Amino acid sequence: MTLPNAKRIVLTGAGRGLGRAMASGFITAGHTVIACSRSQESIARLRQRFNSPHRFDAVDVADDDRVAAWAHEVLAAHGPPDLLINNAAVINENAPLWEVTAADFDRLVDVNVKGVANVIRHFVPAMIQRGQGVIVNFSSGWGRSASPEVAPYCASKWAVEGLTRALAEELPDGLAAVPLNPGVIHTEMLESCFGAAAASYSKPQRWAERTVPFLLQLGPKDNGHPLTAPA
Repeated sequence: MTLPNAKRIVLTGAGRGLGRAMASGFITAGHTVIACSRSQESIARLRQRFNSPHRFDAVDVADDDRVAAWAHEVLAAHGPPDLLINNAAVINENAPLWEVTAADFDRLVDVNVKGVANVIRHFVPAMIQRGQGVIVNFSSGWGRSASPEVAPYCASKWAVEGLTRALAEELPDGLAAVPLNPGVIHTEMLESCFGAAAASYSKPQRWAERTVPFLLQLGPKDNGHPLTAPA
């Protein structure tokens, strides 16, 4: 059931992991979710599970033209989001930096950094025009520290931290931009880094139970503050 005062939430990377868990959590809490994923199969499953007014589209955030078209359709149908969450990201296979191919490095930067900028470029002007809204860009513990064999991912998340904090200084009163470290959660991405040890961490659904209410209460007071999801 959708609440009378439901928030409109635009979410990227909803096809799996944290994105899928957030989409389910926001909808269960009575809010409207407009989300995307690169995977057509994931989008089909989300559409089967959740009906209107929720919306799910296959969008690669690295494709600026596709993001522009998606944003145009979403804004025309739903208006500006109250909460814009840039969650979509990829990670490199564990390897020393010099062994990461140029193609793999480019793809990671295209999604993790340019993808965030693309979504901001096409949604935030409408939020500014309305005079309110919160932008949450997912960073990482590796956006505030570093580890071997994930240098490209670290670089992209450090970039998200800087991009978001600079954006926060550009926004007018009434809006906020927040870089968020989600913490360590058992996802496919974590499995690619930690292997079997990833299973010792919380699953996305449990994480979302704590994090969805936390995200919903963010506001202008949080503008520019690097935050971490509740443990």
